[in-house]
Amino acid sequence: MAGPTTTPYVTLNSGHNMPVLGLGTFALCQPPDLVSVFVQAIKLGYRHFDTSPVYGSERPLGFAIAEAIRRGLIQSRDEVFITSKLWCTDADPELVLPALQNSLSNLGLEYLDLYLVHWPLRVNSGEYKVMYGKEDLLPIDMRGVWKAMEECHSLGLVRSLGVSNLSTKKLSDLLSYSTIPPAVNQVEMSVTWSQPKLRELCKKHGIYITAWGPLGTYGEIWGSNLIMENPTLEYIASIRGKTVAQVALRWLYEQKVTMIVKSFNKERMKENLQIFDWKLTKEEAKLIAKIPQQRRYQGNEFVSPSGPYKTVDELWDGEI
Repeated sequence: MAGPTTTPYVTLNSGHNMPVLGLGTFALCQPPDLVSVFVQAIKLGYRHFDTSPVYGSERPLGFAIAEAIRRGLIQSRDEVFITSKLWCTDADPELVLPALQNSLSNLGLEYLDLYLVHWPLRVNSGEYKVMYGKEDLLPIDMRGVWKAMEECHSLGLVRSLGVSNLSTKKLSDLLSYSTIPPAVNQVEMSVTWSQPKLRELCKKHGIYITAWGPLGTYGEIWGSNLIMENPTLEYIASIRGKTVAQVALRWLYEQKVTMIVKSFNKERMKENLQIFDWKLTKEEAKLIAKIPQQRRYQGNEFVSPSGPYKTVDELWDGEI
């Protein structure tokens, strides 16, 4: 029986190592036993897990880590890299530390490897959910929130700090006043939305992009088949003896970004790890570069005439 796949690491600007490929843990329709799914993932070789209080997966993930240690699949918590996020309901300077402590309690951990500001806005609600009333959307005090994030880092509760869903402009603004720069910006990125402008800024400042939705969140209500049924990727996959997903993920790896891929199916979880021992040819890379570009997730839920972002264009600062 083959052992677990070894995933390469990158070194963040915080000095800590992060596996380049992580397992996403969000799904509207979650399987009944997430704990066993996550234990299986650890058995297969996943060492990076991406969660958030709004996903409802922090507690099962914590149980899975404890179970994996009990079974000897890993020797200690230090062998896994855990990312969680500050959800919009807690995006207030006074709520950052309590929110982090709540996530740590859910996970049964003493520290997070990476803590991200999930979205650049605040929501006037105490509920963790995906959809809110337009009247609840409020501007975020990003300077104050980031200072509170830095204080959490100083307390030793988180090893690296980052952001999610920030445009080039918003990330530039954060860099102008942060004491501890973000180590990661987790954003939508794939063969159909390659983010060249943002990648250039991140490279300049030593920030890693983590791609979410690298396979188009295929199967979710806001997902798309533009990647998994892409003729170019299907052609390359057929001649290389790979899956479409493997081709799409390998392309991301060759762009020197990290990625979060979500599947709770054992075989697909295994296949998604098998992207590190082969390369795309120059001809294949040129074909992929010709794929039409389109931001899949617009973020309309965060746009409101009375909110901080009146249009989708404002939310992404024209990067649509």
